[in-house]
Amino acid sequence: MTDSNRHGDLPTRRSTFILGAATLAGTVASSGPDAFALARPVAAPSPVGEGRVPFHGVHQAGILTPQQRFGGFAAFDVTCGDVAELRALFRKLTERARILTAGLKPMTPQEGGTEPPRDRLTITLGVGASLFDGRFGLASTRPRGLTVMPSFRGDRLEERTCHGDLSVQVCADHPDAVLHVIRDLARETAGSMRARWRVDGFVNPPRPAGAPRTFLGFKDGTAHPDTGSAREMDRLVWLGARTAGPAWARGGTYQVIRSIRLRAEAWDRVPTGRQEKMFGRQKSSGAPLDGKKETDVPDYAKDPKGLVTPLDSHIRRANPRTPQSADSVLLRRSYNVDRGLTPDGTLDLGLAFCCYQQDLARQFETVQKRLEGERLADFTTTTGGGYFLVLPGVKDKKDWYASALLGS
Repeated sequence: MTDSNRHGDLPTRRSTFILGAATLAGTVASSGPDAFALARPVAAPSPVGEGRVPFHGVHQAGILTPQQRFGGFAAFDVTCGDVAELRALFRKLTERARILTAGLKPMTPQEGGTEPPRDRLTITLGVGASLFDGRFGLASTRPRGLTVMPSFRGDRLEERTCHGDLSVQVCADHPDAVLHVIRDLARETAGSMRARWRVDGFVNPPRPAGAPRTFLGFKDGTAHPDTGSAREMDRLVWLGARTAGPAWARGGTYQVIRSIRLRAEAWDRVPTGRQEKMFGRQKSSGAPLDGKKETDVPDYAKDPKGLVTPLDSHIRRANPRTPQSADSVLLRRSYNVDRGLTPDGTLDLGLAFCCYQQDLARQFETVQKRLEGERLADFTTTTGGGYFLVLPGVKDKKDWYASALLGS
């Protein structure tokens, strides 16, 4: 995992999602570091702080926001009886997100009577294709690009840990803040939505510097699309007037969540030299095999036969660095997952892979298909996740999630 733009350097399989538990399982796609890397290095996770991320805006926070150290993903099934109840649910979710991200929620005695952490908390809400079935009369408003996540080659998807009407991403600088939000939303929306699955994770600190490492020992997130460039974000991430889809979705983006399990102990038995050939990067420095520094760009034109960087290496499959592949770049936001031990006593490690893009077919699915058959796939398995459309931002205190979709 090197270039964090791509699907996420290493995917992890298997996700166990239970709302009441303090452990979140992950859903990820099997793409790697270079899958989407551009020339812009990605900064290490921001230092822990007590700051607040603005809630209101054209786009939701938690997408371009510098990545916090802890992240949680959960999917819910809506249990509302009609569209009026659905509107009330979205209004309630807006109210809770607005209060929680501002750090203003009054604590009850059961919660210790203390103010919740403010540490750069973001809450990001998405909708799945299943919300547009016949229950609420929304079928004609579903964007054609929003579909149910298919099973790709090598996946072992478990229905109970896939899909959902709604997705909630919570990111913060401390794990208790992530869990606090999930508990709050579950309590405040009881009777309107039901947890389907959840997973949480963390970002390892850089060792010794540069991009952090995944549990496979390779750096994850060497480069990203330029999130500071409005032009690049309009080209790769945001839905706008020039993109296909209904007007209500403008300002949103497509989200992919994949829970990937890692065969970490089998990977540890592979000699470092072979690991590097599978990745296409040096393990110690993170540099490409034909480079010296982590941020060096591999020169495939000088290695057409793959004598230095194998043609089936992860970074070369994920991002061939051709003019055509430039349009398949993704914006990644993934987290490591440690779920303890599996029933057979092996380490249960993985990756909660998350990425954002303007077009699922053009970007995520194109990269995913290029990765089919890579040797790294022998050590990763995707077991859960889903496709979602992250709603446009809540513009001001009078606005609410999905207002353009559901009206007043």
